[in-house]
Amino acid sequence: MENNSGIPAAEVILDIRGLTKVFPGVKALDDVSLQVRRGSVHALIGENGAGKSTLIKILSGVYQATSGEFWFKGQKVHVEKPLDAQRLGLSVVHQEIKLVETLSVAENIFLGRPQCKSGLINWGAMRREARRMVEDLNIKLDVDMEVSRLSIAQKQIVEICKALSFNAELIIMDEPSATLTENELECLFDIIARLRSKGITVIYISHRMEEIFKVADSVSVLRDGKHIQTMPVAGIERSQLISLMVGREIGNEYPKLPARIGEVALRAEHLTNRKIHDVSFEVRHGEILGFAGLVGAGRTETVRAVFAADSLTEGSLYINGTPVKFHSVRDAIRHRIALIPEDRKEQGLVLGMSIKQNISMVDLNNVCVNGLLSGRKEQQLSIEMIEKLSIATPSEEKEVRQLSGGNQQKVVLAKWLAVDSDIVILDEPTRGIDVGAKAEIYRLIGMLAQQGKAVIMISSDMPELIGVCDRICVMREGTISGSMDREHFSQEAILDLAVS
Repeated sequence: MENNSGIPAAEVILDIRGLTKVFPGVKALDDVSLQVRRGSVHALIGENGAGKSTLIKILSGVYQATSGEFWFKGQKVHVEKPLDAQRLGLSVVHQEIKLVETLSVAENIFLGRPQCKSGLINWGAMRREARRMVEDLNIKLDVDMEVSRLSIAQKQIVEICKALSFNAELIIMDEPSATLTENELECLFDIIARLRSKGITVIYISHRMEEIFKVADSVSVLRDGKHIQTMPVAGIERSQLISLMVGREIGNEYPKLPARIGEVALRAEHLTNRKIHDVSFEVRHGEILGFAGLVGAGRTETVRAVFAADSLTEGSLYINGTPVKFHSVRDAIRHRIALIPEDRKEQGLVLGMSIKQNISMVDLNNVCVNGLLSGRKEQQLSIEMIEKLSIATPSEEKEVRQLSGGNQQKVVLAKWLAVDSDIVILDEPTRGIDVGAKAEIYRLIGMLAQQGKAVIMISSDMPELIGVCDRICVMREGTISGSMDREHFSQEAILDLAVS
């Protein structure tokens, strides 16, 4: 017997039937039905707001469906809370790591469920079981180490072991690669392959198309809360998958607008502090300069030093050939430098404030009359920037927390463009943003260069840097290991400079 997916019923571990979730004024999921084959890696993709997170929260017991049902291992199940899902063998590894930093690896794996003997915690048994799980994944990790000392990738391994400790038969990984280096990503793929070889099913959620083709057996596309299509990954074209996600042709994924590259806008010489050493570079008006490198290479620390968010022990800065010295971030802003930070939610926005308030907060002089805030001017500015950047919102009064990731990023950009910065620094500008919104962000970056602004862009996504930038500097261990012009771009050359 087969279900409507064409998969024999005995091979289906998860069967979702007509799931619908309605929030006040919003239908987040609309009659979603799909099946997942046992022991496979099943990718789930879609733009921000497509319904992926809502679906996962229903499966894991965070939300209850308005209507519909799902079957797990051939049985209809009702999951009221996350612990119910975990007891069934369905676990989620979230993008935001949820571990207790002051406890050890073993303690985190069995948190709330310690192995006991005669009413006492059996620490030896707990460590042995934690060690066995780590070794089964072919990973070297000290289970007695405090979690605060681990890298992001190692913390994800702990989360995976925690899921396995519930005897998970299906593990959902939500954007697991967002903060990983290339080497760490390969390690994650090895772990996923090992899980699959043990018959464990993985649902893999990612905005990075290349990962889907590398790791997944099949892929389901959600759009506007609906299930569009499920298909084998083998044989599908990248452009076809993107078109299914966005419901339209994207065209050039990395639009490169023509821009005239002019004189040097910013020159940095011998920048040095605790994290970076003798860093020198320059960026010209109309140029998009990329910064590549592994996590911890010093890219973010370099631009923070330029922006005076971190102090320097040595080094000089020149703007349009004139030496400048910044004592504070405010000094950098006065010299028309903007920094769109890596973490937009923590550092770039005030989520509980409106779009209007976020856009006007960098330079309130723009919206003040005689020293007093002018509501009319603030509204005019926000409406102008919403239209200019095509921010999808019914009103400038909407709280930023209610926007999609792509539109939140546009608000961060709007905030800085409102003060007409000449040097724009973007740190991981498309992290966690879907492919359709990425193309819009790339066009905005290209428009900045066309306007003669100097753009510095940090990214861990090498195809993104290669597609968008005019020149790339590669960092390793706090210093610049090399640079290349556009005609010499290649992933191999960038990686070689990043690791050798």
